[in-house]
Amino acid sequence: MMVELHRPIRTERVGAAGLDVTVEANAAECAALALRMQVPAVLSLRCRFHLVRLSGETLEARGHLHAQVVQTCVVSLDEFTTAVDETFQVHFVPAGTETDDPDPESVDEIGYANDVLDLGEAAAEQLGLALDPYPRRPDAELPAFEAEEEQGPFAALRGLPRH
Repeated sequence: MMVELHRPIRTERVGAAGLDVTVEANAAECAALALRMQVPAVLSLRCRFHLVRLSGETLEARGHLHAQVVQTCVVSLDEFTTAVDETFQVHFVPAGTETDDPDPESVDEIGYANDVLDLGEAAAEQLGLALDPYPRRPDAELPAFEAEEEQGPFAALRGLPRH
């Protein structure tokens, strides 16, 4: 599996007061993220994390993601730049212990192995979740469609009176 944005942090660095970490993507990482997210471009990505230990090997991250992304409008098919600003909360748990809770209100869990969290991958996942699946440029309008006269074998019957 290719990781476009890799920022490993050892869990032992998260002390009693927690740990603040900022992940910022460089140009090559932004280009790789754009391919992964299937958007024309990711111009910038900055993600702040505040990590705290919950219980046992579970860590919580509260954070804020800010990105500039070029998307394709579903109405006009024009490309436009949009800002992504998202506040999030995730739990890091040992790999294999993630729950399959389908509740959209529950906190997302990200597995980690060998006492290492990948905050870059977590930032990439948050970007993917925050992107509008049907992006629409703010001034985009649906084209007006004029009713075309229907042609075919029954077109002549349209004008006859109905009984």
